[in-house]
Amino acid sequence: MDCIFCKIIEGSIPSKKVFENERILAFYDIQPSAPQHVLIIPKKHIPTMNDVQTEDLALIGEIHQAAQQIARDLGIAEAGYRLINNCGKDSGQVVFHIHYHLLGGEKLGALVGSASVHND
Repeated sequence: MDCIFCKIIEGSIPSKKVFENERILAFYDIQPSAPQHVLIIPKKHIPTMNDVQTEDLALIGEIHQAAQQIARDLGIAEAGYRLINNCGKDSGQVVFHIHYHLLGGEKLGALVGSASVHND
C-alpha cells in the first residue's frame, strides 16, 4: 500500500507524535494551519468517512475521545479548538486515509471561504 499515513504508522516515515495507543496515532502536521495543528488517524486504513463501517464506529468514538485528551494536553481545550474531517477530493482531502485535523492555539477564522449564493 502506498499510503503516507500507513508509512507513518509503521515508522518508515518519521513524525512528531502527540498521542498514541493501540488503535490511534496523532502527530503534528508538517504544514500547520494554526499554532496547534495535529492530525489524528486510526491505525486501521480506512480511506474516507464514507468507508466507515458499523464495526468502525467505536474507533471513530475513540478518535473523538483522543481529540479531547490532546486538546487538554496542548492547553487549548478551554479556549476552543476545531476538529475537521475532510471527505473526498472536493472537500480538500489529499491523503485517502481517514484523518482529523485538530486546530487551535489562536482565534480561528471562518471555516470556509465566501461561497457564491444563488437565489434562483
